[in-house]
Amino acid sequence: MDPLTLVDELIAIRSTADRPDDLLRALDLVLDAVGPGFAVERFSSGGKPSALVRAGGRRPRFRVIFNAHLDVVPGADEQFRPRREGDRLIGRGAQDMKLSALVLAAVFRERARDLPFPLGLQLVTDEEVGGRDGTRHQLERGVTADFVVIGEHSALRVVHESKGLVVARLRATGRAGHSAYQWQGDNAVLKVMRAVDAVLAEYPVAVEEEWRTTVNLARITTGNQALNQVPADATAHLDIRFPPEDAKFTGRTPEQVAAHLTALCPPGVVAEVDAVEPPHRADPDNADVLALRRAARAQGYSGDLLRKHGAADSRFWFQHGVDAVIFGVGGEGQHGPAEHADLTTVEPYRRALNAFLDDLAGGGPTGGR
Repeated sequence: MDPLTLVDELIAIRSTADRPDDLLRALDLVLDAVGPGFAVERFSSGGKPSALVRAGGRRPRFRVIFNAHLDVVPGADEQFRPRREGDRLIGRGAQDMKLSALVLAAVFRERARDLPFPLGLQLVTDEEVGGRDGTRHQLERGVTADFVVIGEHSALRVVHESKGLVVARLRATGRAGHSAYQWQGDNAVLKVMRAVDAVLAEYPVAVEEEWRTTVNLARITTGNQALNQVPADATAHLDIRFPPEDAKFTGRTPEQVAAHLTALCPPGVVAEVDAVEPPHRADPDNADVLALRRAARAQGYSGDLLRKHGAADSRFWFQHGVDAVIFGVGGEGQHGPAEHADLTTVEPYRRALNAFLDDLAGGGPTGGR
């Protein structure tokens, strides 16, 4: 199986969250590429299909799982018509992460039957919208492993940490009144703006890359529609990303995080949090992490450890006590109009995955630690 012969067809499938038929088409294409003779366990949750592939028999605790998502974010029509420019494969999902998915599937197909340990291939179609109906759904149904390799782009570096995610709202209530008689009203928009300033004083807007908690003000909404009326309500919508070591977020309940944010706000503003999505961290001294780094270096790459500011499906494995890392091909432009994969990284990536499996098969540790 040559991933480069199939990747154009896979990129051409518009597998966005709002197109369930195309999500299934993308999943079926990769399953067909894996070929017959494997046990395929299918899952569905929230209208999002996923699959778990293994060599056969009853589902084991996998020694290693290769995880790949086949969904993409929306893009212009031309982004679903892949093209090559030199060593670049340009198209929606080329970097994130359809090419890596096909490489993982190819290595699984070639190696899963002959390895002295169980290797799994986990294919999901909802990572771009949160991963709850794919990776998390499978974990809730008993899928487990010692170690997980997620094929998100990394240019053969190893992402061992990624931030958690909180979506929060700061709600302010005031009193409506005529704008010409402001003293008769209580402007909720001004209240929520002061609350945002207070939160950003604690978590300033990042102007350069920093490994710390960040808060993004996404929008402020109000039910007020008239220019000559004092708004009686306002809501600020916040996107918060936090590293594993921030104890004010990591391991906290939504209620505890909401209380922390409310304490930063002036009177009359209350924070609301629906969920706290955990961060992810894999032990950098984990023997499997070290083996993967050795495999990357053997191909002439650094195998450096990286931290990722965005959330990923690795956080669900972290919650279950399983070390997971991101390890994929190179490229740039994720989610942008010029997204592309670096084709020079494809064969080194494939060889590194094989070398990693060889290392484990040749007497590497039998567990993740």
